[in-house]
Amino acid sequence: MTRTGFIAIVGRPNVGKSTLLNALTGEKIAIVSKKPQTTRTRITGILTRGEDQFVFLDTPGMHRAHDKLDDFMVKTVSSTIGDVDAAILVVEPDMKPGDIERGLIERFGKDSMPAILVINKTDRADGNKIADTITAYAALYDFASIIPISAMKNDGVNIVLDEAAKLLTEGEWHFDEDELTDQPEKQIAAEVIREKLLRLLDEEVPHGVAVVIEEFTEKPTLLTIRAEIFCEKESHKGIIIGKNGDTLKKIGSYAREDLEKFFETKIYLNLWVKVKENWRDSAASVANFGFSNSDKDN
Repeated sequence: MTRTGFIAIVGRPNVGKSTLLNALTGEKIAIVSKKPQTTRTRITGILTRGEDQFVFLDTPGMHRAHDKLDDFMVKTVSSTIGDVDAAILVVEPDMKPGDIERGLIERFGKDSMPAILVINKTDRADGNKIADTITAYAALYDFASIIPISAMKNDGVNIVLDEAAKLLTEGEWHFDEDELTDQPEKQIAAEVIREKLLRLLDEEVPHGVAVVIEEFTEKPTLLTIRAEIFCEKESHKGIIIGKNGDTLKKIGSYAREDLEKFFETKIYLNLWVKVKENWRDSAASVANFGFSNSDKDN
């Protein structure tokens, strides 16, 4: 009998949710960065193992909204929790439960949702901090299991997977056995490019960047991608392009390398940089760039 389940991966920004998703699936499904709020939308990672099919949903880091893009991200977390069968709450070992974690746990309770607590980045903490974290969270909710791990080092991830398997229920699979994600190919390409922007740019600039794929043309031995990179200030445009175009060339080179691995074909990548002032504060612009929770958002 086949089993399946939708499992949300939730927590505050920069706790390692996307790294955990990639480790669980064994594939680079979600982009990762040391910068907070890397994930902006829900990312689906599918793992089929034996008779079990896991559908993991990586979510943006839960945080207090400051603009329309933040509103979208927060709503995405809330709606995802409402759509799943179980959840994995990711925290760090030196972080006491705050309003964000308490709010998520309260939501679990309202939905009577089984949840796993994953304490990530344990390679950076001593045993006492880990023990204190376990005690603090165990007092707040009856977690199905509490698992200290290091997603970056793939330490303990197999235990998370085994415990998540206990939360699956009998039923037909929702995806084919060889599917890894339900993300459109254009979205995957845009996210890979944005990851390189996060990697190469200073703190403030990448948070005001959006990537839109304007051309995605497939031929037998070549995939042509034209992407427009939108930023919020003219000065940011200059930073993204760099002296003599050097920074943009690096972004393109790194992105092309990853895209060729993912799509398993030669890539012709054409990048353009444009300015859209304060787009994160505009509901219309946020929706136009693909961040919309419903057809009513505008």
